[in-house]
Amino acid sequence: MTFSYSPEERSALLLEIPILRLGQPYTSVETVEIVHHATGEAMARVSQANSGLIVRDVARMNGAVLERFTVAELLETCRRAADIFMTAALPVGGASQSFDEYIASLSATTGMPLTYCRNNAGKIQRTLGEMDAILAGLTRGCDLDILDRGYGTDDQRMLSFQRPGRVFGAVLPSNSPGVHSLWIPAIALKTPIVLKPGRDEPWTPLRIIESLAAAGIPREAFGFYPTDHAGAAELLRVVDRAMLFGDAQATQSWADDPRVQIHGPGFSKVLLDDAAAGDWERHLDVIESSILANAGRSCINASAIWTPRNGRAIAQALAERLAAIEARPADDPQAQVAAFANPVVAERISAAIDRGLREPGAVDLTERVRGSSRWVKRGRVAYLLPTIVWCEDADHPLAHREFLFPYAAVVECPVTRIPEAIGPTLVATAITGDSSFINALMSSRHVDRLNIGPIPTWRIAWDQPHEGNLFEHLYRQRAFQTESIA
Repeated sequence: MTFSYSPEERSALLLEIPILRLGQPYTSVETVEIVHHATGEAMARVSQANSGLIVRDVARMNGAVLERFTVAELLETCRRAADIFMTAALPVGGASQSFDEYIASLSATTGMPLTYCRNNAGKIQRTLGEMDAILAGLTRGCDLDILDRGYGTDDQRMLSFQRPGRVFGAVLPSNSPGVHSLWIPAIALKTPIVLKPGRDEPWTPLRIIESLAAAGIPREAFGFYPTDHAGAAELLRVVDRAMLFGDAQATQSWADDPRVQIHGPGFSKVLLDDAAAGDWERHLDVIESSILANAGRSCINASAIWTPRNGRAIAQALAERLAAIEARPADDPQAQVAAFANPVVAERISAAIDRGLREPGAVDLTERVRGSSRWVKRGRVAYLLPTIVWCEDADHPLAHREFLFPYAAVVECPVTRIPEAIGPTLVATAITGDSSFINALMSSRHVDRLNIGPIPTWRIAWDQPHEGNLFEHLYRQRAFQTESIA
């Protein structure tokens, strides 16, 4: 049996995603609809916060609302929230949403494959469930009771911390649900949060908030403000500390503000030494996975492979593997690339690569193997198929680019030049046993995260900080001495 709805009836069936003002749902007169990437069908109506409302609400937030809990109690709450996130039906406006419905909605509005959405939900669950290990990494193993008492001794040192980050804000993306694991530790560090979700991805941050609230975190510790660019800028301005996700253009104006931790392009890389380059076939699986995992949408996906020799052969082998990947619907279990709900965005990215290929010294080997364009239009959406570019020159523009799909340049460069020539690198996986190469990378000003050995760039160690240390962003160590007056 099929049903036909009038526009008014269909509108009434939409999920209503509210603003959360001190944790309480609020429906705005101003709304936007988010739609299914493939069909264009409206999925939800999202209330929009204006700048003035954000300013007023942040001023009203109690930065000490979580101080009544010990860190141990907050860690236990996070563990409860991990299970709730994956199993419970949670509020979305006046309705509730099961985990499977959440995954379906997330895939529908973003174009990300269902398998990718589920994998990233698992990352969030692990973040909540293993928060003690994450805080151990962020605090370098500091006794967390010191944050409860205000001071204490650790390895015979007197330590005391204060929290200048009384309210923490984050301007979030739509491209990768896994990135939400980066702001969650703020709650365990006793800091209330104010979130601006990505336009097409309100689902994950809202579900995390509702999971934490159901586990026992006071609702007034949360603000959730879907808004426009002006509202996002105002949020960053009025909070004490913030995290901003975006491309180089979006983050540029905040790059010199120490209150704002930038999460932009990663330019992550796999680096081979001379021995690994001679045995490159053995390492193809790690290289391919580093490029392709998470649909190539993460800052920790490899966007370049640097090798001292056999570069063309490595590029050709990768191209032959990746050229077999097809554009598939998001609900296909074999889908490995995400759809672009706005085909113009995909077209512009593809055109940018083509402009780079007009510069001498670079060739798209996947397009040669595939025999067709990387840009594929299907209905109202577009896909970008994996692209491997062979760069003869380490200074070629395409050797230093990152795009929102599985793209990587393969570059030949002497091992001695690699640590300096690679430029900014969020994650470097160095497949090497060469101590001099390792030492040079350890000393490199360019490398943020360093993996030694065949470790995919996307593999995160939970006890290690990622692109900045959230604890050091929220807290600072104060000089502290005490002496008895008895």
